[in-house]
Amino acid sequence: MKAAICYEINKPLVIEDGVTVAPPGRGQVKVRVAFTAVCHSDLHFLTGEILSPLPGLAGHETSGYIDEVGEDVTGLKEGDTVVVGTVTSGCGRCYYCTIGKPHNCVERHAFMAPKHKNKKGVPLALMAGPVGGFVEYTTVPQELVTRIPEDMPLDRACLLSCGVSSGFGAVVNRAKVPAMSSVAVVGTGGVGLNSIQGAVFSGAYPVIAVDVLDSKLKTAKTFGATHTVNAQKEKDPVKAVRDMTSGRGADYVFVTVGKVEAIRMGFSMCGDMGMTVVVGLAGGNMAAFEPMEFVFTEKILTGCGGGSLRTSVDIPFLVSLYKAGKLKLDELISGHYPLERINDAVESLKKGDALRNIITF
Repeated sequence: MKAAICYEINKPLVIEDGVTVAPPGRGQVKVRVAFTAVCHSDLHFLTGEILSPLPGLAGHETSGYIDEVGEDVTGLKEGDTVVVGTVTSGCGRCYYCTIGKPHNCVERHAFMAPKHKNKKGVPLALMAGPVGGFVEYTTVPQELVTRIPEDMPLDRACLLSCGVSSGFGAVVNRAKVPAMSSVAVVGTGGVGLNSIQGAVFSGAYPVIAVDVLDSKLKTAKTFGATHTVNAQKEKDPVKAVRDMTSGRGADYVFVTVGKVEAIRMGFSMCGDMGMTVVVGLAGGNMAAFEPMEFVFTEKILTGCGGGSLRTSVDIPFLVSLYKAGKLKLDELISGHYPLERINDAVESLKKGDALRNIITF
């Protein structure tokens, strides 16, 4: 079995044959990977912005087919068409599951045990989530797997595992944006474009796209943005957003860029009693925020991991939206790359040339 392994930070992934994966245990399934998209979250780990043990195996926007099922697996069988992601459907027993928040299941952190070994028998740490999708086969808990219709194109379906669901879900599930609210989205890459789609779906207006590249802002308009702000060219991007929202600032701001500076800017773009949702993975010092900003403006600064998904409900719903022509997926794909060219796909994403590059198996 082949895999793209990270042996050194900021070095090309090594395509290695002879990799092995553990057979599915109790409550687990083995998946034959069809497609895995390269996500910016993968880049955070591969570049060392977020530290992980090495050697490691990244990739988490995955689709494929059930190859084998373990004991006590329910609702899945060999041959099923599935998407595999980082958000759990939950144990069904803990506090968060019983209040309808399965994505916060207390057992979700138990999924990170390595399942793969390289050709020398060294365990491969899981990077950027519990999937390990840059490989021909992976074994995962059934809670990370969602069955989808056989006629759903799998190269589109893999996008639902993270990029689409994270951006769309932050708007619809976490913030629950009401109709006629104003929305600003900071960062219009693969996740930000889906926050824009979520805002349009929710009936927001205006929907303001904020980025530093005119090319991405142009794309954002095709995804439903009504206004754009180039934060690099605009003398005062915060004022620009306020001017577009009757001087108040946006009711909801979604920060999909993994930078503390972007969070600070997004929060400033938010109006009194508004909500800023941090979606992109970011590390750094939050000292730029003052407590009094929260006291007198009553603003909310919060986060959203993985779109706050209820996977068994939301993934099929997103599939149905795509089939109805109400969710753009085709337009998110910049290119298809065989596993042997995964480093080209990674470099393309680093340079900002791509929304989503798909690795094919």
